Amino acid sequence: MQRIVIVGGGAGGLELATQLGRKLGRKNKAEILLIDANPTHLWKPLLHEVATGALDSGIDELNYRAHGRKHGFDFRMGRMGGLDRDNKRVILQPMLDDDGREVLPERRVRYDTLVLAIGSVTNDFGTQGAGEHCIFLDSRRQAERFHRVLLNEFLRASNSEEPAPLEIAIVGAGATGVELSAELYNTAEVMASYGLRNVSPGQLKVRLIEAGERILPALPPRLSAAATRELENLGVHVLTNTLITEVTDQGLNTKDGRTIPAVLRVWAAGVKAPEFMTQLGLETNRANQLVVNESLQTDDDAIFALGDCCSVMDQDGKPVPPRAQAAHQQSSHLVKALSARHKGKAMPAFVYKDKGSLVSLSRYSTVGSLMGNLTKGSMMIEGRLARLVYVSLYRLHQIALHGYWHTLLLTLVGHINKVIRPRLKLH
Repeated sequence: MQRIVIVGGGAGGLELATQLGRKLGRKNKAEILLIDANPTHLWKPLLHEVATGALDSGIDELNYRAHGRKHGFDFRMGRMGGLDRDNKRVILQPMLDDDGREVLPERRVRYDTLVLAIGSVTNDFGTQGAGEHCIFLDSRRQAERFHRVLLNEFLRASNSEEPAPLEIAIVGAGATGVELSAELYNTAEVMASYGLRNVSPGQLKVRLIEAGERILPALPPRLSAAATRELENLGVHVLTNTLITEVTDQGLNTKDGRTIPAVLRVWAAGVKAPEFMTQLGLETNRANQLVVNESLQTDDDAIFALGDCCSVMDQDGKPVPPRAQAAHQQSSHLVKALSARHKGKAMPAFVYKDKGSLVSLSRYSTVGSLMGNLTKGSMMIEGRLARLVYVSLYRLHQIALHGYWHTLLLTLVGHINKVIRPRLKLH
């Protein structure tokens, strides 16, 4: 029986494994295997909410093994370290526990068809000190680390007679940086409502730093300006045309000689594929992404890629942007393409349809634009309508994984939790 191996259980990889499991795995037409370094899945666009405590990751996470059993695919835990293309084997690194003891040795996993959906990591562009002194939000573990540090700073302030402002610097004013900035003020407001002394939105001093001319460059200028006004009304200091050249344990140094002090430093500027992707013997670009053709196939006929770890050209000759909606569309395409390939038929070409971009400013506002099939041309939206559409994106991801009825129950449970649980994760 043919084995299709998917490495990476992010939005695209998990949706692909789920759909192929239902279509081929359950019917014993092919063996579907998903590999991921973690035992559970959390939608990456939610990580900024985990970082601020607005979302309890323990409630929203999905267990790969249990999900696979229900939907017709197998799961194997491991981190990819290399590739033996001659023998069609994925090489998994040894798995160690917290004490450094080996739990699982190096393993080699056979594949007939391989799909790499490894995602991306934050690109610090080689900035000195960024890796040592900044927190990145690439994983649940990193988001939870930020949450612990943030809570400790709030506790430190609550025990001080004359607390200094809590200075937080966020480098990169794309969706992650902007959403995190707004969510921090919501966190401070909720913490104050729970009676934590010396903690309030006014105690925060958040600086959002962008090297370009404006924040949210993927959105139209009017929406970028609207988001800037909303952030500044909250208290965020928006610094554009500001290039960071060095990060220290005290703050950030800029190209024009300024020093921006910060106790908490977050780097959210730019993405790239993991470094080891360049060592697989496959064609990659400057961002370490695998270069794929219109069928999402690499220069090895047996290996495909989707999501942030691949580079595919759109019809306008530009690369498809690394967004969750692109990964979702690519996973849907590969379900059809791999099914056709399994039957010996020609694979269809992938066509990206831009549905627009939406950015949530916590409970304060949402801005974005809708394009493609959703509207004729494009439409800029703000406020409650934008918030409704923003929330629906996560629901669409859940529908792809669970179906409509299960997602409806998850939505109901979410509303119940808002009533019976604290508004913020306090530990």
